[in-house]
Amino acid sequence: MSIPIWKKWLSHLTPLTLEETASEQNPELTVLLSRGRVQLLSGNAIYSWDDLYQNFLIAFDRLKIEDEAFQDVLVLGLGLGSIPYMLEKVFHRDYYYTAVEWDETISELANKYTLSRLKSAVDVITGDAEIFVDVTEEQYDMVIIDIFEDEITPPQFCTVEFLETCRDLLKPNGMILFNRLHGEDSAVRSVTERFFERTFKKVFPEAAYIDTKGNWILWSRKP
Repeated sequence: MSIPIWKKWLSHLTPLTLEETASEQNPELTVLLSRGRVQLLSGNAIYSWDDLYQNFLIAFDRLKIEDEAFQDVLVLGLGLGSIPYMLEKVFHRDYYYTAVEWDETISELANKYTLSRLKSAVDVITGDAEIFVDVTEEQYDMVIIDIFEDEITPPQFCTVEFLETCRDLLKPNGMILFNRLHGEDSAVRSVTERFFERTFKKVFPEAAYIDTKGNWILWSRKP
C-alpha cells in the first residue's frame, strides 16, 4: 500500500490512524502511521513497527546478521511483517521467508501494509505455529519465534518439546531467536529468566540472550 508523503511527514508530529479492525483472536487491532512507519497495535501491545521494532533491530545488529549466509527463514508470529521488512530494508538480506500467523486478519493487514513493499518472497501461512512445526518437513537457516497474546507468550510455546521441534527444523549451524518480555515487572522478569535458564538452555546449552531494555532475545546455534 502506498502512503502519501505528506502523511508520513505529519506522522512525525502525531500518529495517524490508518485502520481499525478486530478479529476473533484480537478484539482490538489498530494500524497507525507513526514516525513515518506503519505500526500495528493489539490493545496496548506493539506487534509491528517497520524498522522501529527495536527488539529484533538490536538483535540483528548485535549478531551481525548481514554476515550470515542464510537463505531460508521461518518466522513464527508475523504481525505486520517487521522482521522481513527490516532484514531487507536495513540489513539488505535477500531471504525466502515462511511466516506463520494464526490471525487471518493480521495476515491480510501484513499483505496490505508491509509485504507489498518488499521484494523478498514471503509465504504466509495462516495457522497454528505449534501444529506447523510438527508437520513441516522443511529445514531453515533461521527460526524466529515472536509469538504473543497481548504481552504474554502462550505456554504451549514455552516447553522443552516445542523447542526441540524447532531445533530439529534448523539446518546445520542454523540460528534460533526467541523474543521474550523482560520489562519492569519483577514477576515477568523472573518468568523470563527462569525460562531461559531451565528450559531454553536445556535444549540449547550454548544459548545467550540480548537485552533490548524491555525484552530479551534468546538465541543460539543448532548444537
